[in-house]
Amino acid sequence: MKNIAAPLTLPNGTVLKNRIAKSAMSENIGTYRHAPTQTLIHAYKVWAEGHPGLLITGNIMIDSRALGEPRNVVVEDYTHFELLKAWAATVQNTGVHLWPQINHPGRQAFSWINKQIVAPSEVSLQMGGASRLFGTPRALEESEIWELIKRFGTTARICKEAGFTGCQIHGAHGYLVSQFLSPKSNQRTDQWGGSIENRARFVVAVYKEIRAQVGADYPIGIKINSADFQRGGFSEEESMAVVEILSQLGMDLIEISGGTYERPAMVKGNRKKSTEVREAYFLEYVEKVRQRTDKPLLLTGGFRSVTVMDEALAQNKVDMIGLARPFCLHPHLAQDIFEQKEKRFQSPVPRIGISLLDRIGGVELPWYEMQIQRLGKGLAPNPKLSGLRVFLTSIYRMLRKSLLKNKASATMSPKI
Repeated sequence: MKNIAAPLTLPNGTVLKNRIAKSAMSENIGTYRHAPTQTLIHAYKVWAEGHPGLLITGNIMIDSRALGEPRNVVVEDYTHFELLKAWAATVQNTGVHLWPQINHPGRQAFSWINKQIVAPSEVSLQMGGASRLFGTPRALEESEIWELIKRFGTTARICKEAGFTGCQIHGAHGYLVSQFLSPKSNQRTDQWGGSIENRARFVVAVYKEIRAQVGADYPIGIKINSADFQRGGFSEEESMAVVEILSQLGMDLIEISGGTYERPAMVKGNRKKSTEVREAYFLEYVEKVRQRTDKPLLLTGGFRSVTVMDEALAQNKVDMIGLARPFCLHPHLAQDIFEQKEKRFQSPVPRIGISLLDRIGGVELPWYEMQIQRLGKGLAPNPKLSGLRVFLTSIYRMLRKSLLKNKASATMSPKI
């Protein structure tokens, strides 16, 4: 327990009061125009009352023209600044840090909610029948790449001005930053493709742009894949090389995860039984990368037992423990650990018997999103929610929101 409760000082001097972090989850609880809702804001107030060291939001998109989900929050200007301030204020007087996870979906964007899909290269997702849900991306032009880099910095700066205490770049799970890193999705022959140094150029430029806009004292983290788990994809060795590059630049916190939409290793049903038993899914990779960086490491994926969490910290394998879905059913998770109310946190896997949807988390994601909505509405979590009912409700809402999105987009003009 003393290891979990110990504070962590980041390289820039920021102090996190304990070693428990709520990692990012899909939320999809923005408004039709991609502002934070009161439901989303209140969910973070509930989580802050449980006193974890760090709360990381779900995707905050940098461009309203590029959405991963119909109700993503988008921060590209000051349109929803007062709501952002209210969101950031949920951690006031708690000592909890709140960081936005900043993202662009790249080719992992549904064609029915995005007029145009862009990526490093014109390489479509390979997901069998599900591939038809995503359009063929258009390869980004040089000027567009630099515009997106600028947008990452702009989003981080606006969030800082609103009161968020740090930020995280989403460089994992097959989104745009991850797409640039992978030779499978990045087949460019210019300065942005080819060698790992070239493929890492985008994330390096994103980090430098954010740093230039937020200053030296503001913590910047990244979530990065240990590997894509695909033949010809981003490998462990390449991942460690990128970690070294980012460490030398001054990254403050490195979160380890893995997988993409094509190979969703981050979804529980896609891992070996031996991995499930040892709980921490990417622990072997972390033990290797620990030899390559002195920056703090946050490991997310599989932790459920307090004894396993504390042991990983005690053995200096990781510096922070990341949990996501357990926070949906145990909103005061950190406090429950410190008060010894809980020794193990369960994470149900709702299924409906459709193999493709079950494999890619098509039921899990909306099930946990609905648990977050319950928290935001002042309701208790409901571990007995019907997976089928949640899935059908989610489909109805997504179709309805996509129609509203198309109507609203006609009157929206993205600004920087």
